[in-house]
Amino acid sequence: MHGSPPNDFPKRELAELFGYHARLETAPHSMDEASQIRYAELDRKMRNWPRTAENDPFHAASLSLAQQLEAVSGLETRVCFNEFCAPTLEEAVKGAVEEGFQRIAVVTPMMTRGGEHAEHEIPAQIQKLQSEFPAIRLIYAWPFEETEIARFLSAQVSRFLE
Repeated sequence: MHGSPPNDFPKRELAELFGYHARLETAPHSMDEASQIRYAELDRKMRNWPRTAENDPFHAASLSLAQQLEAVSGLETRVCFNEFCAPTLEEAVKGAVEEGFQRIAVVTPMMTRGGEHAEHEIPAQIQKLQSEFPAIRLIYAWPFEETEIARFLSAQVSRFLE
């Protein structure tokens, strides 16, 4: 999942985190060591902030979707996040490996091509993890077939037109 900031995270620290994040995106070499340390501290605080349905409805919905996916697929399902929430993909995979899983499928609800997370960041993380755990089979169940996305969206629209 992508992740979102909880609505009760301190606003001053949220603004500071986003400022550092913007610098990393646009001019990563402009951050001195102290700024990098502060960014990591704020990122860690944000990711580990206690989540509830009230302060982070996206997080709650992500967990609910995982439960539904597990029920439908029959596969143990875990949630991880690109940003703002824990665990990260790396943490989730390492946890599964420590528990003895030999085959891990990664899927994202980000369905369309062109997004930075789904198209670039997640595959790069999987490649890194695969080199770290060569005996484990890591599968990235992406991209989605456009016709399947269109069918899914068409069914959704039809529900509301009936």
